[in-house]
Amino acid sequence: MRKLISTGSPFEKTAGYSRAVVQGDWCFVSGTTGYDYATMTMPETVEAQTRNCLATIGKALKEGGFDMADVVRAHYYITDQAFVDAVFPILGETFGDIRPAATMIVCQLNKPEMKIEIEVTALRRTAAGS
Repeated sequence: MRKLISTGSPFEKTAGYSRAVVQGDWCFVSGTTGYDYATMTMPETVEAQTRNCLATIGKALKEGGFDMADVVRAHYYITDQAFVDAVFPILGETFGDIRPAATMIVCQLNKPEMKIEIEVTALRRTAAGS
């Protein structure tokens, strides 16, 4: 059974996507930027944006019945190579023990205020496969 998860962001309806889609034991979380969805504001620093990305992803995973420890794949998109050293420790706080397969790409994002976007895939752990 498929479950669609939304943050309530107007971008989801406008662009026609879900924050996350749960299909069976899988959860696919869309690319998530650093917006604070409660206030629809974007912090200026890449560090604050990274923390917001992770918080939004954590909430979407929880709503789908998953947690961060279920993440098996992560894609990180940053707009400046100089951000690597700033975001690695923050990502390590969340994923250091989980250690998903991960890729970081330097690229341009949809809006100039966006400095990072994170997308993850999670697979529900079972007692035998944990």
